[in-house]
Amino acid sequence: MSKHDTSLSKAQQDLLKQFKKQISTGQEKSVNKQTSNKQPIYNGPETEPEDDSQLFNKALHGVKPIDRGNIAHVQPNRTKKIDAQTLAKRAAAEGSAETENAELSDTQAVLNPVASQASLSYRIATLQHKVFEDLKAGKLRWFEAVDLHGCTVEQARSAVLQIIQMAKSENQNVIKIVHGKGPEAILKTYVNGWLRQHRDVLAFVSAPENQGGTGAVLVLLKRSEKNPKYEQTK
Repeated sequence: MSKHDTSLSKAQQDLLKQFKKQISTGQEKSVNKQTSNKQPIYNGPETEPEDDSQLFNKALHGVKPIDRGNIAHVQPNRTKKIDAQTLAKRAAAEGSAETENAELSDTQAVLNPVASQASLSYRIATLQHKVFEDLKAGKLRWFEAVDLHGCTVEQARSAVLQIIQMAKSENQNVIKIVHGKGPEAILKTYVNGWLRQHRDVLAFVSAPENQGGTGAVLVLLKRSEKNPKYEQTK
């Protein structure tokens, strides 16, 4: 009741109070009825969220693993450098006929020493320029390699002749000879002289950096079909 309603009689004021009470009671019932009519929303059981591993395992449910029993294990063929001492012993055991031990003079090597860091390069006049450039770039795959480190001059000579013969027997035409580049470059000098004299050598050049650099040479040989020995035995 407001203070300004004093002009009403007491009976009127009581009647007004009852009326307001009825209105208030009706509003409360209406609100309670609306609230009771609302259906609760079901959000499912309260569970913790699944992590990534659980979701991944569910996604793979029923998937069978691949049978790897029939998969071939392919490994790249990596050619290893041959022990030069072994080649030298083999050459001595097989004799000069097997290794075609040509008379390789040391005179040219003695008269034409090479520096340890010098790049070696040789080709016959009739060799195609592109073939020589491919050899120089390391694009021609070599068949075998021999490491002459620790060899005497005679052991190195036998090893060089032996690896050339091995390549010819397999009809391969590119080999690699690791001669090193010590301070005096002795073996490098001899290899340079020997290869220039060998009748089956078409070209040789210092290897690219990733294949030994000036410490090795890539050698291009004649194919067996072009060798006089091969033609005689046909």
